[in-house]
Amino acid sequence: MRRIAVLNQKGGVGKTTTTVNLAAALAMEGHRTMVIDLDPQAHATLHLGLLPGRSGPSLYEVLTQSRSLASVRRQVAPNLHVCGSHIDLAGAELELLGTVGREVILRDQLDADVDKFDYVLMDCPPSLSVLTLNALCAATEVFIPLQAHFLALHGLSKLLETVHLVSKRVNRDLKVGGIILCLYDTGTRHGAEIIEDLEGFFDSRRTKAAPWADAKLFQTRIRRNIRLAECPSFGQSIFQYAPSSRGAEDYASLASEIQGRAPAAIWEVAEDRPADAAADASAA
Repeated sequence: MRRIAVLNQKGGVGKTTTTVNLAAALAMEGHRTMVIDLDPQAHATLHLGLLPGRSGPSLYEVLTQSRSLASVRRQVAPNLHVCGSHIDLAGAELELLGTVGREVILRDQLDADVDKFDYVLMDCPPSLSVLTLNALCAATEVFIPLQAHFLALHGLSKLLETVHLVSKRVNRDLKVGGIILCLYDTGTRHGAEIIEDLEGFFDSRRTKAAPWADAKLFQTRIRRNIRLAECPSFGQSIFQYAPSSRGAEDYASLASEIQGRAPAAIWEVAEDRPADAAADASAA
């Protein structure tokens, strides 16, 4: 089982989009995959077609009432399951304030889960809270979605410091698996410069003991695509909503790369499909 926390303390970088569509891509390849929505905004839950509060108990009950993951998990597609979120999760931190071991509740629940999954992807809130700590303590890998611009790099050092502290004090198995560039504009000079900066950033900070020692900048870039913005409103992944779009191609390529296969070189192609290009232009 690979337990992956998708994390960035900055919002709007494609974190939920990546969690949902990467999980959908892995499930389509036959891997048993589970999404755990740790964000009280419940965007991953909505993205996968569930209504918070109307689809049964949520992760809130898992963290605060010791319910099992199996009791809140819902299957939303072949091989794809989700443990949904709810706005009540926003109050979980206060409710767990006096609870011993509150940061490892999710890890213990995953260890006790009778159903085994090939991939568990955790969508983290854009803040360092007890919810994020639960994800980091339960995960073995961290994927960091970033936009290819300067401000997106600004908080990367702080984020890596947080991962380092958790790996040092609580979860020695935690590693930074890689950086995923989202909302990428192909063919721009600025994007290429940011990629060089990222490579230099990691090369200058690699030490054998650091949890990011083997981190990679994934070759697949998630290109800017209006279809990825549209599909959550239909409660569908990009593979259900627009399976022939650039977004579907990119996440299928990323899934291949994460499994150790060569990524498709589709992100290197600057030309857009006519339908995608027209939709993006209309949205702009």
